[in-house]
Amino acid sequence: MKKLYIIILTCFTIGGILAQSDVRFNNYWWKSSIINPAYMSKDYLAEFDMAYRNQWTMFPGAPKTLYVSGAYYIEDLHTKIGVRAIQDKIGYTSSTDVDLLYSYATLVGYYWRLQMGLGLSYQNQSFDVSKIDSQTPTDPALVNLLVNENRLNADVGFELTNDKWLFGLSSQNLASLFRKENSRFQNTNMIYGTYRHPVNQKIDFSYGIGGIQTKNILQGEFHFTSHFKNAFQIGAFYRTANEMGVLFGLDFSKNMKLYYSYDYNVGGISRRSIGSHEIMISYNLDKIYKCNCWY
Repeated sequence: MKKLYIIILTCFTIGGILAQSDVRFNNYWWKSSIINPAYMSKDYLAEFDMAYRNQWTMFPGAPKTLYVSGAYYIEDLHTKIGVRAIQDKIGYTSSTDVDLLYSYATLVGYYWRLQMGLGLSYQNQSFDVSKIDSQTPTDPALVNLLVNENRLNADVGFELTNDKWLFGLSSQNLASLFRKENSRFQNTNMIYGTYRHPVNQKIDFSYGIGGIQTKNILQGEFHFTSHFKNAFQIGAFYRTANEMGVLFGLDFSKNMKLYYSYDYNVGGISRRSIGSHEIMISYNLDKIYKCNCWY
């Protein structure tokens, strides 16, 4: 019975690592800063974001994730400095990731801008053994499996953008590539591209495609969004395999925006879950324009 319990526990842990190897926020289609340290805005002096994701609602031990970030732009140096923190809980496992972010932008030709970013991470994984129902909580096999982990890691990314196109490439948890032991913080690589098509003065359409790789797991994403300028946005996406959802954004003002997404997995997990909910609020500070006039 003891061996059976350890096997089940190990399978659940490995399943959690694979399913939640990187925190997957749908709202990165609105703001790629969630997945890429290279993200920069040319419109604001500073940006602050907060997001919460309740994945696989009603599924026992399902992931719940909190995200906060802040960034400040130094326009004269074409740079951004920022901080990002992610708290993720799945079952009895709790993971924390705190990142210091830096990015630099340079013009490529007349219309294009290349953005390069680096994130340095402190990561912690811990276990709440009080949530584990075991007749032998001090079993060495169980104790050795649930060892708290503190690590340093790094992310790197690039974005190439102009007024209509955005191409991005990011690699998360690079140091994990050189570690032999299994870890919650797996290396994940993402590539994506979006095109924003102006229709008239009030409506734009955007189309996006992305690819995600974690170890031997490959996924693709596709999305379409309608932007009603200075009012709201609505869109839909599909993620292989078996996951689809909707995106909604609301502009409270020029500086404050609210984003919501809902996705549903039509695979086997749908028998125990009513889908995933995600909400994000973003607040931006306008640039301060200095007058260089001599009078």
